[in-house]
Amino acid sequence: MGRRAPRLQPEALPDLAPASSAARQLQEVRMFRNAMPRYEILSQESLAVLDKGWRRLVSDIGVEFLSDRALDLFRAAGQKVDDNNVRFDPDFILEQVAKAPREFDIQARNPEKSVHIGGDSMAFGGVYGPPFVREGEVRRDATMDDFRNFTKLAQSFSMLDSAGGVICEPNDAPLDSRHLDMIYALQTLTDKIYMGNVVSGVNARDTLAMTDILFGGRANIEATPATISLINCNSPLRWDDRMLDAQFEYSAANQPVVITPFLLMGAMSPVSIPATLAQQMAEALTGITLSQLIRPGSPVVFGSFLSNIDMQSGSPQFGTPESAVGLLCTGQIARHFGLPVRSGGALTSSQVPDAQAAYEGLMTMLPSFLAGINWVMHTAGWLDGGLVASYEKFVIDMQILEMLQAEFTPLEFTEENLAFGAHEEVGHGGHFLGAAHTMERFRTCFYRPFLSSSDNYDRWMRNGAKDAAARASDVWRKKLDEYEQPPIDEAVREELEAYVTRRRAELGD
Repeated sequence: MGRRAPRLQPEALPDLAPASSAARQLQEVRMFRNAMPRYEILSQESLAVLDKGWRRLVSDIGVEFLSDRALDLFRAAGQKVDDNNVRFDPDFILEQVAKAPREFDIQARNPEKSVHIGGDSMAFGGVYGPPFVREGEVRRDATMDDFRNFTKLAQSFSMLDSAGGVICEPNDAPLDSRHLDMIYALQTLTDKIYMGNVVSGVNARDTLAMTDILFGGRANIEATPATISLINCNSPLRWDDRMLDAQFEYSAANQPVVITPFLLMGAMSPVSIPATLAQQMAEALTGITLSQLIRPGSPVVFGSFLSNIDMQSGSPQFGTPESAVGLLCTGQIARHFGLPVRSGGALTSSQVPDAQAAYEGLMTMLPSFLAGINWVMHTAGWLDGGLVASYEKFVIDMQILEMLQAEFTPLEFTEENLAFGAHEEVGHGGHFLGAAHTMERFRTCFYRPFLSSSDNYDRWMRNGAKDAAARASDVWRKKLDEYEQPPIDEAVREELEAYVTRRRAELGD
């Protein structure tokens, strides 16, 4: 009663009436908007300390850029360049950062699935980068079929805005040309936005060429971006040539880049959250500065991938309290600079989709909402420290995401929602099960999870005594069975296919 629920999956309300008018209203605005207050934990004094920290890093220690083109731009702009190391004037960095847009749109081939990055908008993409896949009890190398399956699952869940980019690394496809098949799958198996390939400048140019085909030319995608790409820093304080080559291509074409330090405290940054935040600011702001030198006003996202290592084993840890605190700080820091922000996701160190995977995933997904993160990568499927894309974990994460979207949808307070008439009808000591107010709303008044079981024990046993992972396995298989490929203009599809075939031959594959 009174709470608007985001769009529910068909299995969430089996054999029930259509959604309420409030739910239908949210369905019309497909993107999730987080209208809740932000949870900000940094005082002005703390921000001032961090400000001094990043300024000292960029000016006294400097940041390495392994790209002659980048060094030439910095040198021409009056920054101190010594070999590959650049020492910056912090005020120059702020001047460049101020050129980046606070908010921007990314068009999807289905206009209803275009997204807005910044402000109150939250966009969610799938897992990115794992070389392995887990299907039930089996952990194995990822294949191109797995990549296509995860792409189809992303299309099938309405709460996800993008399949992502390198959802998994298809090890059965040739290394030099697999990016072509991956982009083609993202463009044809979904009609949502997708991420560009960043392995090299060549791969970025192929992504842009295929995006030109899909959206009718370079002018169209420069006017409204059509892809978004992840540019990772090789922390501490180094930007590598391959990532920079891709950044040059995307920023020059006015496509947004997510400038992301890769920080595991104790390995890539000091064992201190404040020190890590200052380093993150130095790395992200210098990368963003480069994008503005490449093309002033090109869209960027202040990126964060921040967690810590286990100081006994040296292994990365995810879903930790430290990563959650860092995430909350990052959202506030990005707003301080007037930039959209990327962080969060359903990260876990667990090797299987168990209770640890769920609670660690929630430890980063919940602060993603509290911090007002605009672009959330790794929303679904991340397992085993990011080494594995898991089918069952994908579904579990979709359940968590849908529940959080319901939780973070503001309540409506109206005279009708106070239900005074129900009190008049029931009176003292009665119950509301048969009240007219209840009978009018019982089908849609409360959120119903599509994955959870609320059966009594006997019925649960009769239905196979399945835990959440087993039920998730049933869900993803059913989703793939029911998947329908979104329509695409056949001439465009043929042109994309011809480009992939030609480029594969040119690359020797």
